[in-house]
Amino acid sequence: MLKVKVHSAKLMDHEGIKTLLRHAGEQFPRLSHLWPDGGYRGENKGKDWVEKVLEWSVELVERPRKPAPEKVLMKWAAEWAKEGKKVDWQKLLAPRGFRVLPRRWVVERSLAWICHNRRMAKDYERLCASGAAFVYAAMSRLMVSKAVSPHLRPFHTVSRNCPKRDPETATR
Repeated sequence: MLKVKVHSAKLMDHEGIKTLLRHAGEQFPRLSHLWPDGGYRGENKGKDWVEKVLEWSVELVERPRKPAPEKVLMKWAAEWAKEGKKVDWQKLLAPRGFRVLPRRWVVERSLAWICHNRRMAKDYERLCASGAAFVYAAMSRLMVSKAVSPHLRPFHTVSRNCPKRDPETATR
């Protein structure tokens, strides 16, 4: 996590991204691409603002859109059938069920790691600055635990691929 900006709920995300990234080009000169979600689409919102002001490339991560409502597609199919054209319903209908969105898992995984810290599981902070400080503390704790040898990590973070220690032969 490079930078955190916690703001009040009355500030929309597409406005908050401007305060977060305003000086990010100077702080992180190698940063040049973002993967925001669909909430940042639109004129002078996140995607448009980042491309114009920061001149970075932006790729929106969105769910596949439905081509049309099913009733409309059925009418189209009936008309096509009259013309003698065969209709492949799988291509017309949007995919059903859960779909993994590209790059979205990175954000969801990071938020889950932050919420492993008891203080970050709920929003108890009165000040935005203290909320941001706890996010930095949670991510620092995570990075330190990832840097430590798997044998020295607490039990719940030991990888399944790690050989198990024998408690009688282990030194303290």
